[in-house]
Amino acid sequence: MNSLLTQAPLLLLAFSMAPAVSAYELPSLLSSLDASASSFRTMTAKLKRIMHTAVINDDSVESGHVRVMRVRNNEIAMLIEFTEPGQKSVFFQGKKAEIYYPNIQTVHEFDLGKHKALVDQFLLLGFGNSSKELSRSYHIKWIGKEAVGAYQSARIELTPKSSQVAEHIKVAELWVQQPDGFPVRQKFVEKSGDYTLIEYSEVKWNPGLTPDQMTLKLPKNVKREFPQK
Repeated sequence: MNSLLTQAPLLLLAFSMAPAVSAYELPSLLSSLDASASSFRTMTAKLKRIMHTAVINDDSVESGHVRVMRVRNNEIAMLIEFTEPGQKSVFFQGKKAEIYYPNIQTVHEFDLGKHKALVDQFLLLGFGNSSKELSRSYHIKWIGKEAVGAYQSARIELTPKSSQVAEHIKVAELWVQQPDGFPVRQKFVEKSGDYTLIEYSEVKWNPGLTPDQMTLKLPKNVKREFPQK
């Protein structure tokens, strides 16, 4: 007991210092996001996507490659080419999304319409987002530092401020490589407990992509379908 009492001042000092660590780390992280946002033009990486279904505790895993590019009017385009377990390509830009299934040579085209803002906030989270943009859309909470594959990263929790966004996502988490400020992992948790986890590896920031590399490679006889109609 005497030993504990003698250590009490040190313990109190340690606890009093803990909040100051996150208070220092979060502004540093947000500064790195601002730096990467201002310089961001293109990105390529390997990608793994895990979709977890809570009610049956089951994971569905896909992997492939992703390319991201800032295009006209500060818009972001993304091309994902999944290779495992099945082949398909997904392209997003503006209000249009396309999914190409090479095995049946068919493209499904979707009009994102009023949902475009949701796609931008979720799928493109961390790609060119400034700290001001994040703060406008989310309550930001510092979680800590964590290794993600080969990267040392800072992990933050993002709670949507918009009730419309909160209908779809309860909370998001973002792992940002330090000190360069690019995303290496994203997690989106739904109210049901289902979540999507996206992890990036072999990231190349601003590798010099061309617009031709950001298009679906479609055969001449491809069939185009519109599932929303």
